[in-house]
Amino acid sequence: MGRKIILGLLGLGLWLALLTGCGRSEPEATLKVLAGSELQDMAPVLRDLESTTGVRLAMEYTGSLDGAERLAGGEKVDLAWFSHGKYLTLLAGSRIAAQEKIMLSPVVLGVRESRARAWGWIDNPNLTWRDIAAKAASGELRYAMTDPASSNTGFTALIGLASAFSGRGEALQPEAIDAVALKSFFTGQALTAGSSGWLAERYVQEQDRLDGMINYESVLLGLNAGGQLREKLTLVYPREGIVTADYPLMLLNPAQRTAYQTVVDYLRQPDIQRRIMEQTLRRPAVAAVPPDGRFPDRLLVEAPFPGNRDVIDRLLFAYLDEQRRPGHALFVLDVSGSMKGEGIEQLKTALLNLAGADQSLSGRFARFRGRERITFLPFSSNVLPAQNFQVGDTATEGSDMRAIRQAVTALQVGGKTALFSALQRAYEIGGQAQVTEPNRYYSIVLMSDGQSNQGLSEAEFLQWHRNLPASTQNIRVFPVLFAEADDASMKRLAEATGGRVFDGRSESLSQVFKAIRGYQ
Repeated sequence: MGRKIILGLLGLGLWLALLTGCGRSEPEATLKVLAGSELQDMAPVLRDLESTTGVRLAMEYTGSLDGAERLAGGEKVDLAWFSHGKYLTLLAGSRIAAQEKIMLSPVVLGVRESRARAWGWIDNPNLTWRDIAAKAASGELRYAMTDPASSNTGFTALIGLASAFSGRGEALQPEAIDAVALKSFFTGQALTAGSSGWLAERYVQEQDRLDGMINYESVLLGLNAGGQLREKLTLVYPREGIVTADYPLMLLNPAQRTAYQTVVDYLRQPDIQRRIMEQTLRRPAVAAVPPDGRFPDRLLVEAPFPGNRDVIDRLLFAYLDEQRRPGHALFVLDVSGSMKGEGIEQLKTALLNLAGADQSLSGRFARFRGRERITFLPFSSNVLPAQNFQVGDTATEGSDMRAIRQAVTALQVGGKTALFSALQRAYEIGGQAQVTEPNRYYSIVLMSDGQSNQGLSEAEFLQWHRNLPASTQNIRVFPVLFAEADDASMKRLAEATGGRVFDGRSESLSQVFKAIRGYQ
């Protein structure tokens, strides 16, 4: 009898728990957030935020400039959360109902300790950005930096450099841009990327050929503490200043102001600020919580941010078309029979957008660039003749862009898939080009909707690749997964060549090709 009563009470308790939601409670409020991809490391803090306050942040990650454009175009979200909101404020300031800094991380240069010591850069309060540019121009400093049109660290670094080189200590104006100094600095950029996280990963893999990296202070400190570096990085803070990412949480939907304030109050609590500092190596945004001993003990001079969007756009286009090391992008394109219909149409649309058809802000930044060489290498049962283009005029209706669009429109499908034979031919073309133009960025985009069933096998190609000259081996392959592409094979290929796989099945090929541009 007693056992029945106990079981009955247990059953009643379970029924009450289900009725009242005592098992797993639903959040009291869910806020849609468009956020920078680097904020993924905040996931543990955000889980505790939800369990403590009942407010859930539904995070969608994207690039800073792409996110700013989406929000300026009216996309409906409750909050925006990027490493800084200055560009978004210039684009869509009227949409921002409130904003509050959550944490801080300067964008700085980390230099291998032996180099910094030899150059007298350790604890040097008089070090300037022009001193650094001189080492880059001489070939002594080879560094990694993200593409300013794709990633916030590169964007922030460009703004800081331009402000420092102007020598004015005030918001940058067009006439104060020192294009010569900027071009001199960027001669030392030996690795580019569309993501600060991927840049850090590649730096670890390629640290022996690089002297340093521009990235968030938090990323550089994390690498130093992680035990993956054969030589630690010395963080340098030039006297003209740097630009600090302050990660403002921005309210875009005034109807969610109460929930927004709950989130802000939670994240700015001293104990949560200390936790963020300990777990992410970002500095506290609250004065009551001082940075701990892991952070350099020196005053940070903040470089002024331009107050004019036209100045920023001019800086970005000048970097892409005039100042950065020019690229040679080879596109190995599957035009086998399985691409008939939607596949070839998506491919053509993606390439046409890069050739000027996409007139959006991000589309104009992603298009083929001045001084860039483009090679199209279509393949099916056989490798078809390569088509080469030299971009001089980036105008949509200019002769260079029209010629590229005509080549794209003429693509025809049919036959099998000689994928690795086509990739071999791309490396042959790239290797030959390196002989006469060694200072370009070389990259290969491989787009296929299936598995190789003609010509070289994967094993044969990889064996051949291992025997290439080191400079040619360093040409990265960025495979794009589409339809029935062989995921495992493409991942092995990216790993073997230092590239990265992009998934054209979870988003449009146009978006994928646009994202890849940050790595070229």
